[in-house]
Amino acid sequence: MRPELSELVEQARRLVDRGDRLLGIAGVPGAGKSTLAERLVDAWGPTACLLPMDGFHLADDELRRLGRHERKGAPDTFDVDGYVATLRRVRERSGDVLVPRFDRALEAAIAGSLRIASDAELVVTEGNYLLLDEPGWRDVRPLLDEAWLMTADEDERIEQLVTRHEAHGRDRRAAIDWVQTVDQPNARRIEASSSAADLVIRR
Repeated sequence: MRPELSELVEQARRLVDRGDRLLGIAGVPGAGKSTLAERLVDAWGPTACLLPMDGFHLADDELRRLGRHERKGAPDTFDVDGYVATLRRVRERSGDVLVPRFDRALEAAIAGSLRIASDAELVVTEGNYLLLDEPGWRDVRPLLDEAWLMTADEDERIEQLVTRHEAHGRDRRAAIDWVQTVDQPNARRIEASSSAADLVIRR
């Protein structure tokens, strides 16, 4: 389905009205998760918070130590345990939780960048692997009160990814190569091993 933003705000309102607040938005790279999450939080207003999964990227030095730097963005290049622990803290509502965000200009996570207020009505978390049924990641879905899945036209999605990588310093050949050797294998992995979403949204 291709719902209007107002319809998605109403869907989130129903989640909050039943006493829940933690909404996850999943999807393959370039599907539009971050854009939708930001628009939803903005449309909701100051009582909504954004908790991006990308803030839990491992640092480049650690990725190099592990031999994973050349496939940064794959499931094992994130601190999934830290992400799961953060979601649990957010669910507990025992206090505000400071979370990291990923700075694409620096290609690095910045600690303590975003505050998830204990009294926030709605918390939106987004990322590639929220529905991934693999060790570590499968602990995410039970912590979400509702999960949405973003989809997009394959050709448009790939071109958007190439453009994104070019904007962050890669020449076009390198950007295309990264999409084909890193982003697309991650997308296939998500498509092959993910649990069901409560709502599927086509961009």
